[in-house]
Amino acid sequence: MKKFLTLIAILLCITPAICLAGKASSDSKESTVEAGLSDESAPETTEETPRFKFLSKKPKNLLLVPIPTSNPTFGTGLILGGAYFYPQTEAQKEAQPASFTGAAAGYTSNESWFAGVMQQNYWKDDTWRFTGVAAYLDLKLDLIPTGSDDHAGKSADWLVNGPIFQARISRKLRGNWYMGVSARYLDISQAIGMDIENEDEDFNFEAETRAVGVGVHLDYDSRDQPTNAFQGRYLELKAIGSYVSESEADNYQSYHARFRSYHPLRDNLVLAWEVNGCSRGGQVPLWDTCRLGLRGFPATDYLGKQSLYAQAELRWRIYKKWGMVGFAGAGRMNETLGRYGEDETIPSYGLGIRFMVMESQRINVRVDYARSDKGNAAWYLSVTEAF
Repeated sequence: MKKFLTLIAILLCITPAICLAGKASSDSKESTVEAGLSDESAPETTEETPRFKFLSKKPKNLLLVPIPTSNPTFGTGLILGGAYFYPQTEAQKEAQPASFTGAAAGYTSNESWFAGVMQQNYWKDDTWRFTGVAAYLDLKLDLIPTGSDDHAGKSADWLVNGPIFQARISRKLRGNWYMGVSARYLDISQAIGMDIENEDEDFNFEAETRAVGVGVHLDYDSRDQPTNAFQGRYLELKAIGSYVSESEADNYQSYHARFRSYHPLRDNLVLAWEVNGCSRGGQVPLWDTCRLGLRGFPATDYLGKQSLYAQAELRWRIYKKWGMVGFAGAGRMNETLGRYGEDETIPSYGLGIRFMVMESQRINVRVDYARSDKGNAAWYLSVTEAF
């Protein structure tokens, strides 16, 4: 999909429910926050203590999060999100993560809005995994005009809207390896507030694009928790072919590789790092291009047909539910829109604070301050970890 499947993923990932979708999931043993990185299993979600008195009568395994959000792509706004985590027996907790149903809707200061629902299921001791997402988005974004040497005062309005449907099912092959298939349907409209020469055959600038995509993926997942891993590894390799109808644009292909690793250095200190690679073939729609998933600049600053970036975080739990992180990363783009940022090394670094709102799923509210080059800096307020 949020790319603008990647951008949609940014939107949906601000609730724990949808964020689990973008981050596929994991093994089962959940450690309690008080036990740090021990092997003790977390308590049942039904034993979770409500954080706020006005939520004291809701089901204990229901997470409701009305929370402000802020990032340089969409501005400030409010997200209303919720997730119902299905109860598990002790045997199920030892074998697989909790299944859940989630929903989210939000509106931001740049007049963007979205609404979506998601279903995440685990069956037969984590032998089968399923993720389904349905969403509608109406985004008002800034786009750097082609040929711009810098981005100060030279952005143009970029309107993107339409429905997105995606489903993904995986089966365990052996050990922590999974393989599966995915399908998606996109019916996206876009309008760009400037003249773009359609001579650039790398991109599809059509006002209306309807695409059906099918693909395969291979995953390795040994993380101890899908929402906030303390240890383990996660590898994802996927390829999707998208077939465009009712348009003069060509079909296109999407390839993606991601590796994440988590290392407990002490009971209250975790080192997390990731490497991401993306490539597109054919005439890719502008809203489904590769991008840099780093902090410190709008997600629309760097759009292209190839991207590679890496980042690391040092996560320190300071006191009870409070934590702090330091992060740094860098990335490169190729075959970019207007050749902006092409073959440059784009840095990202900053600090953040965390507050845990749901111990059994290790879900944090996070505030990050990030900087990049060319004077870029940004604040982020969201739910769940960046990766």
